[in-house]
Amino acid sequence: MHAESKTRSLTFLSLLCFALADVRDGLGPFVGVFLQGKGWLPDEIGYVMTAGGLAGMLCTTPLGALADRADKKRLLLGATVIMIVVACGGIFLWFNTFSVWTSRILQGALAAAIAPTLSGITLGMVGQKGLPARLGKNEAWNHFGNGATAVLGTVVGYYYGIPGVFFVMAVMGVLCIMCLGGINPAHINNATARGLEENQGKPDAAPIPLRALFSDRALLAIAITLAFFHLGNAAMLPLLGQSAVARFDVNPAAYTGVTVIIAQVTMIATALLGAWTALRRGYGMLFLIALLALPVRGLVAGFYDSPWSVVPVQILDGISSGLMGVATPGIVARILRGSGHVNLGLGFVLTIQGLGAAFSTTYGGLFAHYISYNAAFLALAVAPCMGLAVFVFASRRYRSLADAATAFN
Repeated sequence: MHAESKTRSLTFLSLLCFALADVRDGLGPFVGVFLQGKGWLPDEIGYVMTAGGLAGMLCTTPLGALADRADKKRLLLGATVIMIVVACGGIFLWFNTFSVWTSRILQGALAAAIAPTLSGITLGMVGQKGLPARLGKNEAWNHFGNGATAVLGTVVGYYYGIPGVFFVMAVMGVLCIMCLGGINPAHINNATARGLEENQGKPDAAPIPLRALFSDRALLAIAITLAFFHLGNAAMLPLLGQSAVARFDVNPAAYTGVTVIIAQVTMIATALLGAWTALRRGYGMLFLIALLALPVRGLVAGFYDSPWSVVPVQILDGISSGLMGVATPGIVARILRGSGHVNLGLGFVLTIQGLGAAFSTTYGGLFAHYISYNAAFLALAVAPCMGLAVFVFASRRYRSLADAATAFN
């Protein structure tokens, strides 16, 4: 009976990952279209979108600390979901400049709580040994949710406009709350959820000092590796679309839609395969494959002058991003095992990787503007090579990273 109850909770966790995919991103790219229809200029839209991204980046680490300390993680995640829906709805209820800026900043900041809190709930339910397989399922359901809600939002938006897209997100928010209610809190071990070992989950057990966490060179190496990865990854899809429109006269909306679908379908399969690989070869293998796939993606985009380049380029995107989605929380949890600060550490790593993603569009855009799109793709391909060098060097130098990169015993 207990096993059946635990299985039920894990099923609701899968459905939660599906629904969170839409809620976490808020209205996503539809915000820009909505504001454009209201007469906003492109630079004004860019400023407000950037503000939301910066808010999320600044809040990820402290919200990771909150996820570690919170004993009622379901309540924390549920409150976050409700506030995101309310913040996005505020744009439609009280449309003015102040409400738009407030909504985007709140949505960006609140969304930063989702990854560490969900990671904590997952780790608390399955422990370190069950984490690789569970992360693969989480990622697969997340990408399934991204693809399904993108299609649903597009269809509803076609008939009812952007408010219809918000309605889809609100429904997904309700589904999130229902799924959280279906997870038995007794199945979440709060000591395990923050990275304390099972034999440390006693009243007298204490997390390591924070200064020890932030001076962990293995953790910093992972953060730098991911910053280089996202420096090369974040701008590649936007530049691919811009390049295709400029050179091949494709339909912008249809072409962008195809790129998203190809990547999401690939990510579902890759996430499940990545979980299987992590159990047998360790998280290090996932990092190596993801870091090698991204430069190949840049080379294909740079030298394959055809609108059909979208197929191999986005398959490679699905491989690299899908593997990183499994490997990132997994390797952080392994490095910080016993620390009591796993979710804070994940927040810290996501903050550093966010810097790489933030500068990616500028980095690639400069090459595209002053040289060519081909040069931009090649420049983006260099960044993950730097990340690969950091990861290989650190894996050989720091024992905690070497242990985290190898297979589970």
